[in-house]
Amino acid sequence: MRRGMQQPDIIRLEAKHMRDAAMLRRLALWERLPWLSDVHTPEEDEDYWRTQLLPNRTILGAVSAERLVAVIVYGGNEIDQLYVLPGFQANGIGTMLLRRAQEEMYEIELWTFQRNTNARRFYERHGFAAVKETDGAGNEEREADVLYRWRRPPSLSDEENPSDT
Repeated sequence: MRRGMQQPDIIRLEAKHMRDAAMLRRLALWERLPWLSDVHTPEEDEDYWRTQLLPNRTILGAVSAERLVAVIVYGGNEIDQLYVLPGFQANGIGTMLLRRAQEEMYEIELWTFQRNTNARRFYERHGFAAVKETDGAGNEEREADVLYRWRRPPSLSDEENPSDT
């Protein structure tokens, strides 16, 4: 956290937060990836968050001064969304949210765009490895992307205790 910046509260988002979560994603993309095609309306984005993500995934938000400043969506072994408003990036908020997902999952996969070098560096710093690149034909934006994978390292408590026999 930057000096003087309070650590945000992490909350589980509900239906009443979906408009703000969808708009946060749009704002982060517009600011950091201005070349990316905008393929949905704000209303379509909110509907997707409300009808597809909310019932099927965990959605956490970081709230600072009563404002949603970051969001993560995850479930199964995937992170579907992780966005931090540009003015709040590089303060550890994305790391806080990512760690919450890593605490709950043993393996995680996620996609990001190849040209999103900031996101790629962020995930690689947190132990993710690129395992596949595509030309973007499989995503709505038709933008070349990359699949990342992370696995929780084994701990001593995960290993079997040696037998005394």
